[in-house]
Amino acid sequence: MKLNVFLCTFISCWCFAQAHFKTPFEKGNGNQTVTYEEMNAYYQDLARNFSTIQYLKKGEDDNGKPIYVVVYNPFPEKDLDQLRKQKAVLFINNGIHPGEPDGIDATMMLMRDLATKKIKTPQNFMVAAISAYNVSGMLNRGSFSRANQNGPEQYGFRGNARNYDLNRDFIKADTKNARSFQEIYQWLKPDVFIDNHVSNGADYQYTFTYISTFKERLGNVLGTYFYDHFQADNLEDLKKAGYESTPYVNIHGDVPEIGFAAFEDSPRYSTGYASLFNALATMPETHMLKPYDKRVEATYRYLLVNLENLDKDYKKIKQFRIENLNQYQAGKQYGIRWKIDSAKYTTMDFKGYEGKYKPSGISGKPRLYYDRNKPFTRKIKLFTTAVPTGYITIPAYYVIPKSQYKVIEELKRNGILMQPLLRDSTIKVESYAISDFKTVKNPYEGHYLHYETAVDASGKSMVFSAGDYLVPVKQEGVKYIIETLEPAALDSFFNWNFFDGILAQKEYYSAYIFEDTATELLKKDKDLQQRFEAKKAADKKFAEDGDAQLDWIYRNSPYFEQNTFRQYPVYRIL
Repeated sequence: MKLNVFLCTFISCWCFAQAHFKTPFEKGNGNQTVTYEEMNAYYQDLARNFSTIQYLKKGEDDNGKPIYVVVYNPFPEKDLDQLRKQKAVLFINNGIHPGEPDGIDATMMLMRDLATKKIKTPQNFMVAAISAYNVSGMLNRGSFSRANQNGPEQYGFRGNARNYDLNRDFIKADTKNARSFQEIYQWLKPDVFIDNHVSNGADYQYTFTYISTFKERLGNVLGTYFYDHFQADNLEDLKKAGYESTPYVNIHGDVPEIGFAAFEDSPRYSTGYASLFNALATMPETHMLKPYDKRVEATYRYLLVNLENLDKDYKKIKQFRIENLNQYQAGKQYGIRWKIDSAKYTTMDFKGYEGKYKPSGISGKPRLYYDRNKPFTRKIKLFTTAVPTGYITIPAYYVIPKSQYKVIEELKRNGILMQPLLRDSTIKVESYAISDFKTVKNPYEGHYLHYETAVDASGKSMVFSAGDYLVPVKQEGVKYIIETLEPAALDSFFNWNFFDGILAQKEYYSAYIFEDTATELLKKDKDLQQRFEAKKAADKKFAEDGDAQLDWIYRNSPYFEQNTFRQYPVYRIL
């Protein structure tokens, strides 16, 4: 009798909780997403009613409004440093592009279902989620900025208050949002990371697509496990729940049945950033043309299967994360740029729609369209294997002069351990000179981004000052250190213009004066004279250009700023 009373009371309480804590999305017509104010009020109410939920101010948007993190922690231990020794951490990011709000609504339901125990209480991990990352974009609400998207009725805008695309800002951290994210990430130090998005591009039958970091970029130990086991299990379980999936269809203006390559989520993107800290990271991309309620449900289901598989595999994941670091030791080779290997591919049965062409109603020219009355399943090629196109040898330390305070600030915010020199010291280092680079012609996210950067390396002994920093690579953030400090890496600080001051001369010469100096230099320096004559003999154009000859002598003389011009001011100890 007492058991029956208990069960009836429990069921009654659970049903009340489910009804009382319906999300605004669930109360609507299936095509409406929560507002910023409604979201905050909902989570604050949830936190008041459930001891397992916290709703914390943990950052700031560029518009000055707070970024909140909702935490579900069913364990007595609340100290994160202690908790993560035994348990895993799942971190979810939502609303980076507020016109893609599926994850915001799905996570609200997930946290509610965890709190009310509709979902079985996890034994081995906690969950934290940024409720809405791009607050200013979420507040910039309308119905027309996502011209290709099927709902919801109103939604936020892609850019933040300063019109930054925050999913290009994770390394350079130009925004308060990105700096807040880095602080939140380093506070949580997650094992698994999910950043919820909505796709663009081709049409096909799938509601759910996803981006996984290249297994090679993630690291062979962790990458192989992620691709072949954890992510494979997630996708199989998602399929059982009614949602088949495909890797993100990285094709625009063409048809996917020709095959396609994996998207490279370099460290400027959230999942690429997470991969630098050995996290299993996924970017769900629900399909823009599917109904909003189906997209939210698919996102919820993907989050749910991650919970189940993380609870089961948390020990393996934590162990593989440790083992993965062994690949990144001093003296080993490290790939700093990557490309898809076109000779290696897998196949999949792709569920698409016939792509056809018909005259444009605007121009009369042929235009692509997809015929949803003609679905198909075809075997296509997937190119998911990456190979490095550039290597460096991992040093034991980097040395950063204290004058590079912006770089030092970035490293500290990202949890990188550094040792200040206690006294002036002479150290044998490897020094880089920037030998070549290209720059985009149009501004990209507030920068004129460099690419295809090349360096010349040389050994030298240098005097460093007390307060300059030694950065050991033997630490958890080793990949972050390499990817930001190696100039040739795709998203290095050099390529993001942190060091553009070294790319311009600071001193010049007046030709009418330096002509006499140059003549004297050639007379006194036989080696310089021989190299000068050889240059003229080998280069007819140079031999006919007096200005170029004078400049060559200047650049090869003691008067030229050899120690500053294009000299990269971060050094390596091998």
